[in-house]
Amino acid sequence: MASMAFSSVLSSNPSWVSLSPTVVSTPFSNCSFGYSPAIFRNNLSLKSPNFPASLFKSRSLSIQARAATGETIYDYTVKDIDGKDVPLNKFKGKVLLIVNVASKCGLTTSNYKELSHIYEKYKTQGFEILAFPCNQFGGQEPGSNPEIKQFACTRFKAEFPIFDKVDVNGPNTAPVYKFLKSSAGGFLGDLIKWNFEKFLVDKNGKFVERYPPPTSPVQIEKDIQKLLAA
Repeated sequence: MASMAFSSVLSSNPSWVSLSPTVVSTPFSNCSFGYSPAIFRNNLSLKSPNFPASLFKSRSLSIQARAATGETIYDYTVKDIDGKDVPLNKFKGKVLLIVNVASKCGLTTSNYKELSHIYEKYKTQGFEILAFPCNQFGGQEPGSNPEIKQFACTRFKAEFPIFDKVDVNGPNTAPVYKFLKSSAGGFLGDLIKWNFEKFLVDKNGKFVERYPPPTSPVQIEKDIQKLLAA
């Protein structure tokens, strides 16, 4: 479930719809992007409050699947970045971190860098990252599948699976994201807010936890460790 702190911010600012990126270009070895939360009202960007650093930190994980139905993520088949069908039951028995990615977001560099680090660290222990490009947030994933693949694999050396570009909101929402949002429930249940929102799925294909976009992959590492050890 999304953290209560994050829900409280959204509840008090119902028209909040995005994060306004502050882009900093640096060499790959030390690359990082900053971002600043922003509130949007009537298409006007308002100065955001100073959010405490702890606001978006991952909270303690209770290892219990919260899916509202009997379905699992293994019931779905998706297309990979090369257009080939991939039944998600091929990941049975693995802990999954599912994330909607973008190539031109203020969160791109830090997330790709940390996702690659975590994947390298835990991939031999039964951990997998499933990345779904999405262009619904500020048009920040405009490229073709080959361009997205080249960007991720060349710039960030991403070795985890990257899939076909999908919609995560609206009438054309990919079925796998309908499942994830339905399983998560709560205030954010029907809406992905921005690039790099993350869902953690256990070894049985059941939803466990949802993390808002500012949550960095390294903040989720302890939750991943607990599920791998379960």
